[in-house]
Amino acid sequence: MGRRTPWIKRSAITGLLLSIALLSCRSSSRPNQTNTLHLLTPTDPKTFNYANSASVPNVFLFSHEGLTRENGATGEVEPGLAEKWEFSADRKQVIFTLRPDLKWSDGADLNADDVVFTYNDIVFNPKIPIEAKDQIRVGDKGEFPKVRKLDDRRIEFIFPEPFSPFLHTTTGGRTGSVAILPKHKLEPLVKTFDGKGNPKFISYWGTDTPPNDLVVNGPYQIESYITGQRVIYKRNPYYWRKDSDGKALPKFDRIIWQVIENQDTQLMKFRSGDLDIMGDSRPLKAEYYALLKQEEKRGNFQVLDGGPWSGVFQFVFNLSTAKDASGKPFVEVKKSRWFNMKPFRQAIAYSIDKERINTNIFRGVGVVQNSPISVQSPFFLSPEQGLKTYPYNLDKARKLLTDAGFKYNDKGELFDDRGDRVEFNLITNANNLVRVAIGSQVQQDLKKIGIKLNFQAINFSVLVGKINDSREWDTHMIGFEGGVEPHLVSNLWLSSGGSHSFNLKQQAGQPEIKDYAPKPFEVEIDRLFREGAREFEPEKRRKIYSEFQQLIQEELPLIHLVNDRAFMVVRKDIQGLNYNGLPFWGLWNIDEVYRK
Repeated sequence: MGRRTPWIKRSAITGLLLSIALLSCRSSSRPNQTNTLHLLTPTDPKTFNYANSASVPNVFLFSHEGLTRENGATGEVEPGLAEKWEFSADRKQVIFTLRPDLKWSDGADLNADDVVFTYNDIVFNPKIPIEAKDQIRVGDKGEFPKVRKLDDRRIEFIFPEPFSPFLHTTTGGRTGSVAILPKHKLEPLVKTFDGKGNPKFISYWGTDTPPNDLVVNGPYQIESYITGQRVIYKRNPYYWRKDSDGKALPKFDRIIWQVIENQDTQLMKFRSGDLDIMGDSRPLKAEYYALLKQEEKRGNFQVLDGGPWSGVFQFVFNLSTAKDASGKPFVEVKKSRWFNMKPFRQAIAYSIDKERINTNIFRGVGVVQNSPISVQSPFFLSPEQGLKTYPYNLDKARKLLTDAGFKYNDKGELFDDRGDRVEFNLITNANNLVRVAIGSQVQQDLKKIGIKLNFQAINFSVLVGKINDSREWDTHMIGFEGGVEPHLVSNLWLSSGGSHSFNLKQQAGQPEIKDYAPKPFEVEIDRLFREGAREFEPEKRRKIYSEFQQLIQEELPLIHLVNDRAFMVVRKDIQGLNYNGLPFWGLWNIDEVYRK
């Protein structure tokens, strides 16, 4: 979601407008390919192995489906690979019935064996670090359901207790939940191991894999990939869905997914006719929205406003007190002391001017955030409903710090009670110019309360490696996808979760860490998520998740900042879109999209 910084010069704006005007004259040059859709991705694919996917956008948005499907317009769960399901009276059992005659993209039958294999051999496998694993841990012990085949089309799931989010956890690649994987291709790789004792499956289907070796069940399969340039998809001839007239979906024969990191280049590509859509996987930046809105009629495209984006954007503290295998703390001891003081975290929250971020960087159309739950969710708690907030207030910030034992020198610089200058680092991804701009403002804001913040924008892959692997970071800013079901982000909030970055536990396949311990409020978060998951009554669930939101706002392991509105620009001949800010992918119904 890169965006230009707020201090951009007038001459730069003028130049950008001139470029748009010139490019609008070239719109006739766009390729006349009725059955090809031209899209973009800001980064190269990280993997072709669904179990290794941990970021969006990814290739699996186009290619991998689950037992169910989430309607991106309503948030409701609909039939997917399974045509129906039935819960037992006590809600501890559900039986799915697959559609008849399902097939994989290589023509092999897709049946109950694939479903049982996906869950028992991959998702539940402790040696495979698939993120969706955390979504379906049940109860106090974090148990997985028992899964067994009843016949070729029916699969039984038995839970140790009722588990209300389950249907949302089976919705596949378009929501980042469990997608069904091919047993006939992957079983041998799950059951053989490398020199480190890890299943060979983990290193299988990397981005160097020949596309003909990839087997999928979604509307599209990869035809070719050129690093740094493009991924080309072709229709999966065995895809199961049909339109209302009984014609096979998807409607486009091919998709060309261009890799374009720089957002100014993305804009130029769209205006020159090389792209059909911008803003489908990340909202269109506010600056471009204003410019393109003026060009809609002449450019023969439309700018869509889908309302608030469902994701969240966070400033995260590293609260870990754990050590690596050699006994070295992941976080410098003095910094760990600061970060683990709640008044210190709250002071930071009061010192960040979110309204200024929205005005200067989002042009006033962003969404100031306070809750860890998406605004579209029925469980969202607003400040008007009593959610605690931290409006910009430097006096409160300074008082919290001095009451906690911090002191100021005559230059206004902040020191702790042991005489150490308060100085720490903030990192975010360099390819997202909005985050870079926000980081610069946060740096300025914290300077006003005497804190020296060293801000660095780095490569996204390096950022993820620091957060998830080396754990060598103080604070970072990153976005997370959201949705209507809070449990789908349990991997962020559960203390066992693979994305629980503010106090990350040792994960499968990682080197040993020592002295890990959850904080008391993390134990309480675990309890609330377990209660929310076992409760089916909406009002009771709302009360539980309200308590969770208040707990996060009180403890502040991370600070919610400002997020996008869901802006997307689309050529007028592209039809079939059903767009709002709810799904984390604007083309959630990609199989129904067509060119008029």
